[in-house]
Amino acid sequence: MAEAPAPGGDLFSADPLRALATLEALVPVIEACRKCPLGHSRAHSVPGEGDATAGLVVVGEAPGATEDETGRPFVGRAGKLLDEILAAIGLRREQVFICNVLKCRPPGNRTPEPLEVAACSPYLHRQLELIGPRVILAMGLPAAHALLGGHAALGELRLKLHRYRGIPLIVTYHPAALLRNPHWKRPTWDDVRHARRIYDGASA
Repeated sequence: MAEAPAPGGDLFSADPLRALATLEALVPVIEACRKCPLGHSRAHSVPGEGDATAGLVVVGEAPGATEDETGRPFVGRAGKLLDEILAAIGLRREQVFICNVLKCRPPGNRTPEPLEVAACSPYLHRQLELIGPRVILAMGLPAAHALLGGHAALGELRLKLHRYRGIPLIVTYHPAALLRNPHWKRPTWDDVRHARRIYDGASA
């Protein structure tokens, strides 16, 4: 079991995000954010959506083209696959909270850059603090690294129980990767079933 390293100092000390007491209060702050160039190039910010008291939070990498158009996370082809993955473990989209590390789309859907992750991560951390989920499902390497730190490969992070500030965290493939490589669907199924078992255990 791996534990995410604690950030240096209090992440939210002297930070106005600390005063925001609801997920809804974060939305206009994210919308107004221009801390990195993506705030100027995107059509819509994509804060995330779902149950504000969800037991499971799904964290992806960044919005894609459809998400940028709609302002909603995981609504393209990868989003439809995510809905199927959740349904397979008995959860509806409305029962979880879905978000990304980045709240704005990188041009061409490229991998998030360190400056962008650093600018956006405080929003993600505050969302997780406000929700207080029982389990986090990190989909894709950028999500895993943003939450756990380090530079380990996805293969090294899978099949292990990690913890993000005490919250159980499971790492798996991003749905977009499954569209490119269907052979990863089986291991992803193993990962999400593991997350569901932890979810059920924490619910008991």
